[in-house]
Amino acid sequence: MSLQVLWFKRDLRLADHAALGAAAAAGPVLPLFIVEPDYWQLPDTSFRQWEFWRGCVADLADAIRAQGGTLCIAQGDAVAVLEALRQHHGPFTLWSHEETGNGWTYARDRRVKRWARAQGITWHERRQFGVLRGPGLNRDIWAGQWEALMREPVLIQPHVHWAATQSMPLPTYAELGLHPDGIQFLQTPGREAGITLLTSFLHDRGQQYTREMSSPVTAEQACSRLSPYLTYGALSMREVFQAAERRLMALHTSSDKSRAGWAQSMRSFIARLHWHCHFIQKLESEPEIEHQPFARMYVGMRPQPADPDKLAAWAEGRTGYPFIDAAMRYLTAHGWINFRMRAMLMSFAAYDLWLPWQEAGLILARKFVDFEPGIHWSQCQMQSGETGINTVRVYSPVKQGHDQDPKGNFIRQWVPELAQVKGALVHEPWRLDRSAAPHYPPPIVDHKTATAFAKDQIFTRRKQAEARVEADAVFRRHGSRAGPRARRGMAARSASPSGRSGQLSLDL
Repeated sequence: MSLQVLWFKRDLRLADHAALGAAAAAGPVLPLFIVEPDYWQLPDTSFRQWEFWRGCVADLADAIRAQGGTLCIAQGDAVAVLEALRQHHGPFTLWSHEETGNGWTYARDRRVKRWARAQGITWHERRQFGVLRGPGLNRDIWAGQWEALMREPVLIQPHVHWAATQSMPLPTYAELGLHPDGIQFLQTPGREAGITLLTSFLHDRGQQYTREMSSPVTAEQACSRLSPYLTYGALSMREVFQAAERRLMALHTSSDKSRAGWAQSMRSFIARLHWHCHFIQKLESEPEIEHQPFARMYVGMRPQPADPDKLAAWAEGRTGYPFIDAAMRYLTAHGWINFRMRAMLMSFAAYDLWLPWQEAGLILARKFVDFEPGIHWSQCQMQSGETGINTVRVYSPVKQGHDQDPKGNFIRQWVPELAQVKGALVHEPWRLDRSAAPHYPPPIVDHKTATAFAKDQIFTRRKQAEARVEADAVFRRHGSRAGPRARRGMAARSASPSGRSGQLSLDL
């Protein structure tokens, strides 16, 4: 039987792995992971991402070793690595999952396709998520197709005849030219850690998920924290979805007095799993949105390059707005922060500081261990008002502080310059005598004045006739087909865990 080369990308697991199952059925499998140094020099990659990815690869290598195989770890350009394998082993069949990554990975895959075609190598790609590739996309039925895929049986880890191979050690961050970036609390990488988190969320931590996911004070424990494990494929979306559905089904027959709260949280969590692929599909369908606004009429609205002083103050948590600075410093230390805080940080950059989302988005991309290009760039545009179809949502940093950190303890922890400020004025230290917080900067801009200017710029464009035409085109390409009634239906889907649901718009 001919050699099957399984190229692991962002699917670092053996369970529920469609490409592995197909390759194992066709012949001996050579498992391959390629460390691509050029990728790690991109402006949206970082030390923290590599450290988590590296841990997941090491975990995968251990899992393959336990089955008598060896993960072939190679370093270099993907085409060069694959050609070296061809010269050493002769012709083979290449397998992988489809990947919706950044523009660099898209261009790399196109080069691999050209190489494979020229060498007579067959490359089979299997779907990993509910994302559809090719011209057959129909947003009107997309949600149903996603649901159908998620309800297919989880693939059992197959028996694999591992081909003999050699491997090199995983490089260190220094060997890739990366530098420590302030991460202090990196989540434990690998599949076992992901399964542990999933179990604890579904049965212990998640009861108040719906109520507590918005505040950084409670979100660290109340949220699932599964995003990096989904990003790098240590867990599959389908197994997470089905585990949550099983938990919801069990709650329907439970006599536990807390079941109503639990069920509400499980429904909220399942809804957000739908959003994951909904947004990645946007980038798959229109790769240009990594750099260009959905609605092209916003091209050039914000000046580029960004004001370097404002960009640096925002990135380092020195804006003079305590809740903004606390959130940014927390993100720098953890590599993760909850969704509302991500939206608030982007909103402040886009409206208060009038920074282009492309440059501010790159800073956040590097800070997010769970950076997922399709989700990230869609959200950056949504929170900047440049999709043409979403509500312009401006966050007040003071109101958000009072709402999400009413006692101010989150601010005092992450902005120690304000640790001695008592009471509610920790949210507005500019109202105090300067001597109360001498080392904390004054506000970088006036929120009311800055955001009034930003909204005027956006709504001036939105009032134009061509804006409505373009918005209709964006909606046809990318919009959720779930209106308010369908969203209410999603909220009520607990009646049957097997019931189908409409796709949410994530208009937050």
